[in-house]
Amino acid sequence: MITGLGHTGLWVDDLDRMRDFYERVLGLTVTDEDADMGIVFFSARPEDEHHEFVLQRGRNAPEDVKLTHQISWRVESLDALREFHFRFIDEGVPVQQEVTHGNAFGIYFFDPEGNRNEVYLRIERDVRQPFRKTLNLDQDPEGVYAEAARLLDDGGPAYQPVV
Repeated sequence: MITGLGHTGLWVDDLDRMRDFYERVLGLTVTDEDADMGIVFFSARPEDEHHEFVLQRGRNAPEDVKLTHQISWRVESLDALREFHFRFIDEGVPVQQEVTHGNAFGIYFFDPEGNRNEVYLRIERDVRQPFRKTLNLDQDPEGVYAEAARLLDDGGPAYQPVV
């Protein structure tokens, strides 16, 4: 029986650029690497898990072919999620959408090679999925929670596509 996701990895073209993004911008810790093999191991919890994410040189798909649906990274607070909101603005990270899923708030964004990622905060609320509505994270935390509650109860369609 599967007990959880252990780790995931991506083939990449520019290992140095991708390593910088995941280490510096997302804040993951490099736990191991092999320069000859062109592989880097990362963890968000190095004291608990050697690696949760791997990058390895050798992507052989055309640049316009996306190999992932998304990679989702959990954060522990709305403040942490908002820190990513402002960091992505400062770094020029392409953001697809900032959303409420009813049971989570998230930011969908793209790494330097176009792989979609999400940073999200789990909200202890049971909401039928798919539920996705654009959420403004450029406001104070009370405003974010108030807007999310309004969006959940507004009676509109449960799924708001990227505009």
